[in-house]
Parts: sequence; C-alpha cells; structure tokens
Amino acid sequence: MKLVSSAFADGAVIPRHFTCDGDNVSPPLQWFGAPAGTRSFVLLCDDPDAPAGTWHHWAAYDIPFTKTELAEDATNAIIKEAVNDFHKTGYGGPCPPHGHGPHRYHFRLLALSTDHVRAKANASCRDVEREARKFALAEAVLVGRYER
Repeated sequence: MKLVSSAFADGAVIPRHFTCDGDNVSPPLQWFGAPAGTRSFVLLCDDPDAPAGTWHHWAAYDIPFTKTELAEDATNAIIKEAVNDFHKTGYGGPCPPHGHGPHRYHFRLLALSTDHVRAKANASCRDVEREARKFALAEAVLVGRYER
C-alpha cells in the first residue's frame, strides 16, 4: 500500500499553506494498493520530534474502503475526526517550536478489516489509533518536514 500527496514528496518540506503559519488545512492525500479485505481506512498524522514526545496532529477514521483520496482541507469533508493534541477536533498542522530545528511529520494510513472504529465521542488521536491497530491489515507512511 502506498500513500502520496500532490502537495509534497516523501521526505520533502511541507508547504507553509498546510501548517499553523499558513492556512492550517490538511494536505491532499491519495493512496493505492490496499490489501484484499480492507473495509475502511484511518489516517493519522503525528510529530515524533516534538520536545515532550510524539505530538498527535490528526486522526481521521471510518473512511470508506471505496475512497482512494482525501482532498485538501478534508476537515470539511464528511469524515470522522478525533481530538488532536491541540485539544481541537480535526487537523492541526505542523507547528514546531521556533528554533527547534526540522521536525518530521508522519502521515500514516491504516487499512482496516472493519468498517467502523469503536471510538467514544471526543476520542483522542491516541484512542483512535489504539482501536484501529486491532484491525490493521497494512500501513503506509508519508513523511514531510517542517521547521520554524
């Protein structure tokens, strides 16, 4: 399975438009090669380089298996989203501390064998990932970089 974006290549800099310094909207994402038996997808974004440990920026879940992309600013799409580490529901773009150096942002797509993640109301990104991992068939990763 492969996850790509038309906005940035794997390992490249994430354009400012998709960060807290820009419009803070999610980048367009496309995927292909999901394994047989996939019934839904979960999309996660986190920053393992955050000073206090991994910072969770986004968890979109219960994405139908028939979808192969999320358009730019998918927060406005009809998808379920978790509460991120900014304490907001939806996407929170890259926003590393000034002068902390480059951070890596991992966009991770999980193909699941279930069509529904059992997440409570106001679930955190960690909650969604924990539940999704129980049904994961495959994972694809796209890494972007950003620094301030």
